[in-house]
Amino acid sequence: MRRLRVLASVLAVLCVVVLACAGTLRATVLSRGFYQSVLDDERAYDRLYDEVLVDPKAQPVTRSLLARLPVPEAVVTANLKTVLPPATVRKLTDRQIAAVLGYLRGDTDALHLSVDLTPVLANLNNLGEVYLGSLVSSSEERSEADLDAALKDMDTALEDLSAGRKPDLPRVELDDKAVKDGTRLLLSGVPEDEREALRPQVEGALAVGDVATALAAVGPHLPGTTAGGGGKKAQQDLIRIADGGQWDVAEDLQNSGANTEALKSARGITDLTLGLVQTLATAIGISAVVVLWLFGPRRRVHRLRHLGRLLAVGGALTGVLFLLARWRADSWVWTPPASWPPSLAALVSDLERTGARSFTEAGLLASLVPLGAGLLVIALSAVMERRAAGRRLSPRTRRYALSGVGAALTSTIVLGPALLPTAATGSERVYCNGSAQLCDLRYDQAAYLATHNSMSSTADQFISPLQDADITTQLDNGARALLVDTHTWEKRDEIADRLKLSEFAPDMRKRVTGLIDKASPARPGLWLCHAICRAGAVPLVDTLQEVGKWLDDHPGEVVTMIIQDGISGEQTASAFKRAGLERLLYTPDSDPGAEWPTLEKMVEDNKRLVVFAEHQAGPAPWYRNFYRYGMETPYAFKNPGEMTCVPNRGDNDKRLFLMNHFITHGGGSRIDAGEINARDFVRDRARRCEAERGRPVNFVAVDFANLGSARAAVDALNEARTS
Repeated sequence: MRRLRVLASVLAVLCVVVLACAGTLRATVLSRGFYQSVLDDERAYDRLYDEVLVDPKAQPVTRSLLARLPVPEAVVTANLKTVLPPATVRKLTDRQIAAVLGYLRGDTDALHLSVDLTPVLANLNNLGEVYLGSLVSSSEERSEADLDAALKDMDTALEDLSAGRKPDLPRVELDDKAVKDGTRLLLSGVPEDEREALRPQVEGALAVGDVATALAAVGPHLPGTTAGGGGKKAQQDLIRIADGGQWDVAEDLQNSGANTEALKSARGITDLTLGLVQTLATAIGISAVVVLWLFGPRRRVHRLRHLGRLLAVGGALTGVLFLLARWRADSWVWTPPASWPPSLAALVSDLERTGARSFTEAGLLASLVPLGAGLLVIALSAVMERRAAGRRLSPRTRRYALSGVGAALTSTIVLGPALLPTAATGSERVYCNGSAQLCDLRYDQAAYLATHNSMSSTADQFISPLQDADITTQLDNGARALLVDTHTWEKRDEIADRLKLSEFAPDMRKRVTGLIDKASPARPGLWLCHAICRAGAVPLVDTLQEVGKWLDDHPGEVVTMIIQDGISGEQTASAFKRAGLERLLYTPDSDPGAEWPTLEKMVEDNKRLVVFAEHQAGPAPWYRNFYRYGMETPYAFKNPGEMTCVPNRGDNDKRLFLMNHFITHGGGSRIDAGEINARDFVRDRARRCEAERGRPVNFVAVDFANLGSARAAVDALNEARTS
């Protein structure tokens, strides 16, 4: 009988260890949330965009992936967040995680990693304007006074665009008649039902010789263009190139040197552990408890104490096992091949280390369940024994009490180790603007990518746009501050006065008055316009509703709007109310010098939209004048060499700092944007301005945010502030 009790005791301890390990596996290796948590902890999505895919050394690894897209590799990389927005990448990644989990659980016999590229194909349609804008932004400008030669060059450029080639663009000087002839030529390849909508933008651009903007507007509408926006043939060709819309990830991983054999080994462990082993451990554990209870010490309280000891020993052994695993975790990390670029190898290694650490932490938590329960049972049995020595309970009462404790004990042995890791990994971590670390920063300590004249976009057919993507896409691509202009539709006699204050080139101001009046009659309501609404406008309330929907879809994001207010404060407040945004609006302290809350506090309170006016303030308490709270740099730079940090509007001691980082020379400059939006250029100027002005740069306002890598610079500024 003694040997039977010893054997049952050993088996009970082993079963506790096995069940704790199995529960940890279920909550980590076989949990979808575990993988996403590891990816988020290591900022994998941000690092993919900002480090790996922009690293020239990563091209051999990424080329086979990007080659499936009928857009040049460099263009796809530069505009990756338009082709593959973070939300799309998360969905695609989640599907691969589900496929891996199905394999590890034994639901499928073979590992199938196949990505449905349908979302990518859809996003390529939105890339049209951005892609063509990138093509023309780097073209050399040259004068061309000969109309026939100019038209011939434009015709050649159209052929190049339709074939996906980079065009050689002329810089033309055209009179009114030539503008109309050039517009007719550019629109000739566009479907008839789309021509009138594009005509104002094309005519306005050609009026100042801006062939780049004209082609960027027309190109995506050309039938058959390989930019992805030109009809069925392009879509069919793309699907054919993309292997029917499916990408075999497993094959590419094996070709790149990844060790997929490790998954097969893991599948053998999980299949065995969570199948036969877990079932046997449960059955044997229950049997061992029954044997020890029936054949244990004569007094039941002693039996209870013995079971508590076994439970505590099992928990302690589990803890030791996972401590040893943690000590040896580095040896588990797979070393990527030497041919892999350092940025990609570092990301993979960091993910493995974080996953191993999280796995062992979950195991240690699981070990606390039997350890704590065992100690509790031991303490309870001691109390019961002392009370029994002083005043004995009736046999019936003692029997019920001990039976209840025994049932709880058995449930703890069988269920506790499996349930606790799930509960532990189920807690949600707060992320602020995509980073857990940023949550600790105050609003006035963090840096935000800001888009200058956010509403003036190629996508919304503005004449001489300053952004390519619409506002929602800008937010998707990392913008967290929107600089917009509010207006009511101008009367004809107001156009000249508005143009004097605009950033349009002098020649365009002369031409545009008659052109835009014919193309776009006055319309009532409140609008977001760049200087004059006839040159491009989007409805204010509708756009605010889009911003609100985006914020609802991204509950951890804080967004700022700085409004060049051409309408009254009452009209602005009414628009925000009609858009349903009052619930999200943060009200700054009436004292501009007061300390701002942390981003975490704003996220927790769901007050995640901060709105400033350039000129007025109020009457709504949340609508403050920006220059009472913030300061800025100049904004009328004509070339990169002129960019300084000297004070402009706002005193030099404000808590918020807006760095205007764009070139204005007869309108926005795509070519200069490609240069000054480079990561090092933005970061170095921000650091210089911070040193000169004594405050951290908060808002980095750029034109053509899709060109260059301004977001990576902003991320670098934030990383330095959270380290």
